[in-house]
Amino acid sequence: MAYEKAFETADRDPQGFWMDVAKTLDWDVAPSTAHDEATDGWFPDGRMNTCANAVDRHVAAGRGSQQALIYESPITGKSSTYTFDELLKRVSRTAGMLVQAGVKTGDRVVIYMPMVPEAVFGMLACARIGAIHSVVFGGFAAPELAKRIDDCKPAAVLSASCGLEPGRTIAYKPLLDKAIELSSHKPDVAIILQREELHADLVANRDIDWQAAYDAASPVDPVPVASTDPLYILYTSGTTGTPKGVVRDNGGHAAALSWSMKNIYGIEAGDVFWAASDIGWVVGHSYIVYGPLLAGATTILFEGKPIGTPDAGIFWNLIDKHRVKVLFTAPTAIRAIRRADPDGEFIAKASLASLTALFLAGERADPDTLLWIAEQLGKPVIDHWWQTELGWPAIATCFGLGETHIKPGSAGRAVPGYRFKVKDEAGTDAEPGKVGTLLIEQPLPPGNFRALWNNPEKFASGFVDFPGHYTTGDAGMIDEDGFIHIMGRTDDIINVAGHRLSTGQMEEVVANHPAVVECAVVGAADELKGEMAVAFVITRPGAEDLPAVKKDIVRTIREDIGPIASPRDVFFADALPKTRSGKVLRNLLRAILNGDEIVVPQTIEDPSVIEGLIDLAAPQPAEG
Repeated sequence: MAYEKAFETADRDPQGFWMDVAKTLDWDVAPSTAHDEATDGWFPDGRMNTCANAVDRHVAAGRGSQQALIYESPITGKSSTYTFDELLKRVSRTAGMLVQAGVKTGDRVVIYMPMVPEAVFGMLACARIGAIHSVVFGGFAAPELAKRIDDCKPAAVLSASCGLEPGRTIAYKPLLDKAIELSSHKPDVAIILQREELHADLVANRDIDWQAAYDAASPVDPVPVASTDPLYILYTSGTTGTPKGVVRDNGGHAAALSWSMKNIYGIEAGDVFWAASDIGWVVGHSYIVYGPLLAGATTILFEGKPIGTPDAGIFWNLIDKHRVKVLFTAPTAIRAIRRADPDGEFIAKASLASLTALFLAGERADPDTLLWIAEQLGKPVIDHWWQTELGWPAIATCFGLGETHIKPGSAGRAVPGYRFKVKDEAGTDAEPGKVGTLLIEQPLPPGNFRALWNNPEKFASGFVDFPGHYTTGDAGMIDEDGFIHIMGRTDDIINVAGHRLSTGQMEEVVANHPAVVECAVVGAADELKGEMAVAFVITRPGAEDLPAVKKDIVRTIREDIGPIASPRDVFFADALPKTRSGKVLRNLLRAILNGDEIVVPQTIEDPSVIEGLIDLAAPQPAEG
């Protein structure tokens, strides 16, 4: 009953609940209250430093010799480990490097780096001096990087000469140079980490060699800041216009992440936690860097891929090597592993004795994928849901609170501190089991965004449609047991001849076919019915009778959902267009089907996929 007790306490007495959580942190000035309704700020009169809580306090507690950060780069064949003592030395000196370069408390610093330890040192160093970091995914195109530079106006940029992908080296410095050329704002300084795989030319009077600057710097102490002061800005993916900069505060963020490590993931100080993500995404911010270190756990920084670096066994090998207790990755990584190792031969070779659970997030985990990996691992596999705006899980099976009841297809129940509603088009509460717009009641718990950088109008728009609630943008359903089912974005609810249908529900049906390894269902414009479903399917290696598979898929959708949901077509593709974080670009699929202008987002992982899909599925011009 630990989950029920925690949920009831957070719901009934959020002030008391979160003040108890705040007491687990070190404060320079302890807060007298948890939440201020007038400003919507958490721990508003408290002062603290996030870096000190993530690093210094563990050294002060006598655990300086414990592993803090493990770096594994199967792409380069390098690995290294940093204790909390070593992490403190690296971070405090990197902070001194920033101070020497003229960065002050409140300044912004853009971090445009690959998955290397210096990127983590840079994030924590910014937090240490009260500067606001904005991490941009390494290798992002110059025009998109320029937009972010113009929006947050950084005093400095931390970057590297290159990033590495399987079989190729990506030169970062030309992209950075072009971005600064395009941007109206010009950073005062760019500090460049030279990697041995590729050296970069430095621009006079602006660029500084990282190693030389680091060697010349002196360590600095943490600077106390207000709990409500910004810790970082993280820009959400956008295809056009000004990107949306989510602002995360210091105190609420530290409290929420610290609580989540123990109560959601079951992670204590000294445990090894691995979020196989990237620091360019919110998962990397929360659960590669801040969450594990705030909890005093060991975190893994991974420069590689789930397959191909060198094979589909890399995850399981590293779990055994480092005795990982919990792995957190995206469903798309598991689908890639399944496609490369359908019988789980690599999994069978590993011990995995240390692993207690696998958590999935970043996109919807279809039941077929979840059940496959759960059977292969023989461990709990837990889907959970959140967003960049929220910063930490909002729907989960709280493993650390003893929860093990999992419903495939559901992301779990509301995490303590969150209150969910589903409303229909008329704005009334939807009955259990009915799909509608998924909302979160205000006030949002600590750790959630309190602003968008330079964009108060856009921030306010998220609370306009349903006053008193944050509109998640997702369609969802809450069943009679309180389990919440994410059915896709609200624009993934299609209207077929007046019937509102969830493409996420259709994807569940398609993914259950034994020949299917991955799929996406989207709505295509239809003259007669308004919209009709179209399925894009990737089959397992060796699947031969595709017409029979198509027939089975259509029949099963008709039987399980209804004839009205029968897809107009089923296309067999070699790959789906995805962002680097693994989300399928369904808007792109819709544009291809409808013959609309195709806007390729800079977040796409492999643009070459688009050409094949156009040949496969684009509408053909009429003859004559």
